Amino acid sequence: MKDQLTTPKSEIILTGDRATGPLHVGHFIGSLKQRVTLQTQHEQTILVADMQGLTDNATNPSKVSSNILNVVADYLAVGIDPKLTTICLQSQLPALAELTMYYSNLVTISRLERNPTVKSEIQSKGFERSIPAGFLTYPISQAADITAFRASLIPVGDDQLPMIEQCNEVARKVNSLAGKEILTECRPLLSHAPRLPSTDGKSKMSKSMGNTINLGASEKEITKAVKSMYTDPNHLRVEDPGNIEGNVVFTYLDAFHPDTQYVEELKQHYQRGGLGDGTTKKVLEECLQETLRPIREKRAMYLADKEQLIEVLRTGSERSREKTAKVLHDVKGVFGLNLF
Repeated sequence: MKDQLTTPKSEIILTGDRATGPLHVGHFIGSLKQRVTLQTQHEQTILVADMQGLTDNATNPSKVSSNILNVVADYLAVGIDPKLTTICLQSQLPALAELTMYYSNLVTISRLERNPTVKSEIQSKGFERSIPAGFLTYPISQAADITAFRASLIPVGDDQLPMIEQCNEVARKVNSLAGKEILTECRPLLSHAPRLPSTDGKSKMSKSMGNTINLGASEKEITKAVKSMYTDPNHLRVEDPGNIEGNVVFTYLDAFHPDTQYVEELKQHYQRGGLGDGTTKKVLEECLQETLRPIREKRAMYLADKEQLIEVLRTGSERSREKTAKVLHDVKGVFGLNLF
């Protein structure tokens, strides 16, 4: 199959993150490295989703507002270039909220509740029936984001595929009402990067659960996180054969260490016995320290100049406001609302 990253420059890409905390190494491996590559090949926009961050944090809004610039600093620190990638703030694009309102009339509650991604998130957050309306309608808001930019390619994990499907359902309904193509359907760009487990190996990596290594982690924080990593609980003595399956240290080595042959040799040594967890953790720690040190330093530099970060958001949001307003005008026309 043809590599999606070699598709023509005409592709419009939309991606983004909720501003609920600084980004971590899972984001780096799963999406940020890919975005750095995509920005030289496609027309890419990154949306800092502050409004969607409030869907389950409205009673603690500072968790969102205080992290907006953290997320932008993370973007710049890993190499995302605002001259190549438009970085914008969701709440500064009024067309998105208005489109969400129009689209909400085309989607039933039962359809939202059947969305596997939403069902999973509702269960993990323990909402039961006390679901914030904004959280339940998250797929509609996401459809507004995607269609407003006429994005055709959306980098996602496989757990987000139901959101893409629902977005395209909305686009087809609007196009059917219009009798012509008003909105662009999109397709997913699945990352081939491994999904990093949490450092404790018990659950998925989550900013809110504190089982991550943030991109701005200090040397001491990295050391502490690696030392606490889950390994093989049956590997009690150095001479014992060890299991690499489910061993978080080796999962991270696969993701970060540049010498794949050396990692393979470590795996074989560990499996036949004679290699201790302390040694493998030391190798991983040195690798992570080297990888994250320049990111941490750049991140601190950007956060020291918050006006620069705000200007990046302001410039990107102004550019995006014009684009999304045009799509809003087209959609309002479908409903006969462009009276003046």
